[in-house]
Amino acid sequence: MLKIESLDVSIKSVRILRGVDLQLDRGQLVGLIGRNGAGKTTLMRAIMGILTPTAGSITFDGASLQGVPSFRRARSGMGYMPEDRRIIPQLSIEENVSLPAWAAGQAHPEERLRRIYEMIPEVGQLKDRKGLQLSGGQQKLAALARALMSGTKLLLLDEPFEGVAPVLARRLAEVVAMLRTEGLSVILSESDLSHSRKLIDVVYAIDRGQVTRAAA
Repeated sequence: MLKIESLDVSIKSVRILRGVDLQLDRGQLVGLIGRNGAGKTTLMRAIMGILTPTAGSITFDGASLQGVPSFRRARSGMGYMPEDRRIIPQLSIEENVSLPAWAAGQAHPEERLRRIYEMIPEVGQLKDRKGLQLSGGQQKLAALARALMSGTKLLLLDEPFEGVAPVLARRLAEVVAMLRTEGLSVILSESDLSHSRKLIDVVYAIDRGQVTRAAA
């Protein structure tokens, strides 16, 4: 599903990622584990097309992503949940969740939205609230739902459990575990394995922009 080879990424001439190799199979859940500043977010943004690699390659579903803009990556089935959620306060939750479909020009997103509400009923119950009315944990659920709107093949979840109360963290873990039944491939980043140990199939450790692989 996803293959990354010898990937380098620099930001303002500072080399952040160094020769990263990573592979994700269809339906697999991979953990990307590293401390803050290790390069987790940079890698996810490079996969999503927000950052441009200086070397190496990314292949998704058998096709090279070189030169492919972010919106086309979303149209091809990739979804991204950023660490800081980025819920728009003035929009309703349903509007926030629907944004990827609108941006992609999806003609009839209602069926996908209905399926997402089935997977995360809490979001359906909150759909008419404004983003500013939600707690941090509720916003995480909404951000995951938004990622699922375009993420029909691959989900990139950046620190989904960070700053979330234990009860909501457990609920998020349940939802992530359920994604296996949807056949989705998932990369989940965390600073440690405290929430994801029982979820992931393979662990990639990242430190100072370099990645090594170990069995989960």
